[in-house]
Amino acid sequence: MLFDEYAHAVYNLGFRLTANWSAAEEVVSLTFFEAWRLRGRIGPGGGALRPWLLGIAVNVSRNLTRASRRHQAALSRLPPPSPAPDFADELAGRLDDQARLREARTALAALRGGEREVIALCVWSDLDYAAAARALGVPVGTVRSRLSRARRKLRTLVPADRELMGGREQVQGDRENAAMSEPEGTDERR
Repeated sequence: MLFDEYAHAVYNLGFRLTANWSAAEEVVSLTFFEAWRLRGRIGPGGGALRPWLLGIAVNVSRNLTRASRRHQAALSRLPPPSPAPDFADELAGRLDDQARLREARTALAALRGGEREVIALCVWSDLDYAAAARALGVPVGTVRSRLSRARRKLRTLVPADRELMGGREQVQGDRENAAMSEPEGTDERR
């Protein structure tokens, strides 16, 4: 009965003191909670309850305002959050990579199995002709011809502005090298 009779008056006072609807609702709930807690202080003929409830509401509003000020002061002492990185560039790069990977799969699917194998061994794994020949169990000349044929086919299958091979080209002058030579100490030529 007490809530039904005075809640509207307490809410209006809380809103006027805090200038915030949400805070006014909190004033109402805390005011009636505090009134319930202090109910033993009121005698049977204690007089009007409205001034008592509005007095509690003023104190509750003051406490909420003080707590809000302390909270804002604490937040202002914190360092500003680091800016979130822009994921748009990464996403665009991933989409481009997916498109290039689809093009590469399509182009590689058009090659024969032996041609795909020499691309994998000589270009992507950096094996020289002799090592690739040993790995495949075929003569060195077969590796050379398959690689040459695969590169020729890939040039016709991949758009001119794309490089399927990652930019690797055969080193001129040394016929055993299928791709750029490896760093010192890892050369597999015998």
